[in-house]
Amino acid sequence: MSSILKNPLPFENEIFKLTQELITCSDKEAARLQKKLEELKKKVYLNLTPYQRVQIARHLDRPTAQTLIQEVFHDFIELHGDRRYGDDSAIIAGLAKLDLYRVALVAEDKGQGLKQRSKRNFGMPHPEGYRKALRIFKLAEKFRLPLITIIDTPGAFPGDQAEERGQAQAIAENLLELAHLTIPTISIVLGEGGSGGALALGLTDKIIMFENAYYSVISPEGCASILFGEDAVKHVATCAEMLKLSAADLKKMGIVDAIIPEPLGGLHWGHEESFKILKDHLLKQISEFSGKSVEDILSARKRKYYEIGIFEIIKNG
Repeated sequence: MSSILKNPLPFENEIFKLTQELITCSDKEAARLQKKLEELKKKVYLNLTPYQRVQIARHLDRPTAQTLIQEVFHDFIELHGDRRYGDDSAIIAGLAKLDLYRVALVAEDKGQGLKQRSKRNFGMPHPEGYRKALRIFKLAEKFRLPLITIIDTPGAFPGDQAEERGQAQAIAENLLELAHLTIPTISIVLGEGGSGGALALGLTDKIIMFENAYYSVISPEGCASILFGEDAVKHVATCAEMLKLSAADLKKMGIVDAIIPEPLGGLHWGHEESFKILKDHLLKQISEFSGKSVEDILSARKRKYYEIGIFEIIKNG
């Protein structure tokens, strides 16, 4: 587990100073500082606000989809291009193995470091990225492979060129295809799950979400901008709370099926154990799907999404 913060968030500054002290302190001081660090981490991380969780989901040191693929899956063969326009590095797609299971993978990846982040467009796919994903959806259907998607995006790229090449249509076609696939489908919300850019990979039978990830129709900043205009900055944290975008809230509402715990503070403090839990959960899910008919899968999927947004009204008295 990592014990050094490289890119601290504003509320992690004191923790960062302590980790720096630990690097240069004497052996005699190390035990005292380590105890102080653990106490401070508990104080900070056990009282996170919804917006602080959003910031952790965006943490520059948080592992990316590429790391997850390398450590959870094996024999990964990456496939490129949408057969229409080009290849989008924001989407990693291909075939892999999960222990003895062959699976199809589609992942949004932000990259690590400025050069790689720029190459991957900071995890914001263009239409050709979503069409590449669609290729893999169809390939998984053809060869009867479970489909696993990894979501980590602030949203689909909103530039003029993306709109000209059919961004909205590409997302809509993915939603339609995911709704009708006759194979098991599982999505993993690793970090950010922003708007239609996330939903284009997320209309699946099972949604697994990491503890500090978020999944929302809009970012807190975008919501604040619409609702509060010039005063948006003052209301970002309030909007994050109103949106109910955390894993706990979404699980309670029946949108998310499972939450993968993270170490105290988040995956940037160490992801190995969380990835192991995720792998075990994926294996269990795929095993359970193997005993279900196509009719069972489609019926359960339909029921899942029909029930989202239905709330029981309880009258006082």
